[in-house]
Amino acid sequence: MIRQLAAATLIALAAPLPLAAQETGTAIFAGGCFWCVESNFDHVPGVTSTVSGYSGGEIENPTYQNHNGHREVVKIEFDPSKVDYKTLVDIFFRSVDPTDAGGQFCDRGHSYTTAIYALDDEQQAVAEKARVEAEAELGKPIVTPVEPASAFWDAEGYHQDYYEKNPLRYKYYRYACGRDDRIAELWGASAHQGIMAH
Repeated sequence: MIRQLAAATLIALAAPLPLAAQETGTAIFAGGCFWCVESNFDHVPGVTSTVSGYSGGEIENPTYQNHNGHREVVKIEFDPSKVDYKTLVDIFFRSVDPTDAGGQFCDRGHSYTTAIYALDDEQQAVAEKARVEAEAELGKPIVTPVEPASAFWDAEGYHQDYYEKNPLRYKYYRYACGRDDRIAELWGASAHQGIMAH
C-alpha cells in the first residue's frame, strides 16, 4: 500500500503542469499622464494589472519631482489567452495623440511624450507594424517611437490607481486637459475613450 502511494505521488509530480499556468504578458506604454493610461487599460478585458512608473531615462530611482529624461509610463500585465499584444498596441494608439511631438494634450514636455517600449523583437515588430497601420488610418505622420524597453521604475504610491482614489479630481483633470475631445477629433469612430466615457 505504501509503495502504491509513493508510486502514485511520483507519477503526479512528473505530470506536466496544466495549460492554465501560462505566463502573463507585459506591455509598457508612454501615453502622457499615466493616470489616464491606467484608467484606459484597466477596463480592457484580459488586462490583469497596471502600474504607473517612469522609463526611458538614465537616472536611477526617478521621482515625480526629478525624472529627467524619463517618460511617464504604464506597465500593463495581461492574459495572452484573452487579449494579445497587437490589440493592446492598437488601443494605445487610439487613446493618445501620436502626432504630437511636444507632449500630450495640456501636459507639455518630454516626460509626457508618447512611446512604446518593446520587451523583445516580436513586440518591436508588432508595434512597428501597428504604427504603420495607424499612420495610414490617420493620413498624418506619427511621431511615437518604438524603442527597446529599459529599466522600469514604479511611480510613487499616490499615483497608483489615482483615478479610483480621487475620481472627482481625476475626471476634472481629464476633462480640463481636453484629452477625450482631442482623441475623438483625431480618431473619430476608432477612438478609444477611457474612464470619462463610462
